[in-house]
Amino acid sequence: MPLDISRITDTLYIAAHPQADHAEDLAALPTRLLLSVRMRAPGPAVRGVVEEWIHLPCVDSPLTPIPMLLLFRGVEAATPVIQQGGIVVVHCHYGRHRSVALACCILIAQGYTAEDAMGLVTRQRPAADPYTWYIRARIERFAERWV
Repeated sequence: MPLDISRITDTLYIAAHPQADHAEDLAALPTRLLLSVRMRAPGPAVRGVVEEWIHLPCVDSPLTPIPMLLLFRGVEAATPVIQQGGIVVVHCHYGRHRSVALACCILIAQGYTAEDAMGLVTRQRPAADPYTWYIRARIERFAERWV
């Protein structure tokens, strides 16, 4: 089965959790930075084909919101890579919530409004759901704090 991945911009992608057989897909982009936003990190085959990967462990639950520090850390890691034209892939389990929240925050750091970021992500990745109340709340809070 191919990697479930969506191009959001020329340098930003959102994916579901990559398995070992998806390593070639990530290498072909080529992925400069992989941001893993789930408790379980990708395996060594996947980590081995990207220049850098950062594990930002968190759960997808309205009872435990995505930590703001995690969002800021992901944005601060992605921004210089994107500014240099490198490809950043953000993934969580299904590529619907946590990775979408972080990708929206990366877009906000590039000058998008929260609404425009969420709109672009949902247009480019139909499975994305940034409008789920607890995901949207984190994106909007990030936008307030980033400015």
